[in-house]
Amino acid sequence: MLKDFFSKKRKYASIPREEAKQDIPQGLMQKCNNCQKIFYRKEMIKNLNVCPNCGYHHQMPAYDRIDALFDEGTFEEWDKELTSANPLGFPGYEDKLEKDRQKTDLNEAIVTGSGSIEGKKASVAVMDSRFRMGSMGSVVGEKIARAIEKAGEQSLPFIIFTASGGARMQEGVLSLMQMSKTSVAIQRFSANGGLMVSIMTNPTTGGVSASFASLGDYNFAEPGALIGFAGRRIIEQTIRENLPDDFQTAEFQLEHGQLDKVIARHDIKHTLSTLLDIHQSRGGVS
Repeated sequence: MLKDFFSKKRKYASIPREEAKQDIPQGLMQKCNNCQKIFYRKEMIKNLNVCPNCGYHHQMPAYDRIDALFDEGTFEEWDKELTSANPLGFPGYEDKLEKDRQKTDLNEAIVTGSGSIEGKKASVAVMDSRFRMGSMGSVVGEKIARAIEKAGEQSLPFIIFTASGGARMQEGVLSLMQMSKTSVAIQRFSANGGLMVSIMTNPTTGGVSASFASLGDYNFAEPGALIGFAGRRIIEQTIRENLPDDFQTAEFQLEHGQLDKVIARHDIKHTLSTLLDIHQSRGGVS
C-alpha cells in the first residue's frame, strides 16, 4: 500500500561490532582526568601531557620530562644500575618491583643525571609516580644523595622534580631514614654554595614533602599539584573541621607562603634557564 511506501522508517542507533571495537589500537586515545574530553595520545604527548582543552597537568613519565627539559643529546644518566632489594623480607615485594620495572622500563622510581638546558649545564633528579607510586625507598634516597654529591663535585646546580606518595612501606624504617639522609646531603651542598631548585608535581606527599621536596633555594610547583604531608580526610577527622576545597593544592600552598611560584609545564624550561643564567657567573652555585 502507498501509506506503507511513504511511511517514515524508524531510525536505530548502530552498535559497533566487537570486532570493530578491537580495531582501535590500545593506547591510541586518552581521556583528560579533569574535563573528560578525549584526545589522541600523540597529541597529549606533544603537549607535554597537558590537556589542550582545560590545561590540566597529567603526570609525566621521567624520561619524557627529561627529553622536554634538556637540550637534545646532552643528558647523561647516573646510577641507572641501582635496584631495590627486600631487606625486611616483605612478602611479594620483589614481584611488585619486577612488574613495575617491566611496566615503566625503569629500575627505580627516580632518574638522575646531568645535561644542558639551553646551553647551561645542570644536574637533575626526576621522580616517576608510575613506579611504586613514586614512593621513597632506600634506592630513591641513595640516588638523590649521590646526585647532590656529584652536583657539588662538578659545581652544578641541582634540580629535582618530585612526584611521590611518600615513604615506601615495604622498607619500613629504612625508607624513613632517607628523609634525613637526603636532607643532610642538601645541607652540605647548600653550605658549599650549591643552588637547588625543587619543582613539586602531582602528587608530592608524605615524607617526600616533609624532606627534600621542600628544601630548595627555589620551591616551585606545577598547577593543581597535590602537596602535603597527611591526607585530607585524616586532617579533617583530627581537627574536626572541614577544609577548603583547594586545600593542599599548589595554588593554596603559594597563597600561604609555602611556594615561590606555580609554573605551567610549558614555562618550566625557560624559567630554569633564566635562573641558571642568573647564577652562572658563579659557576653554577648560588
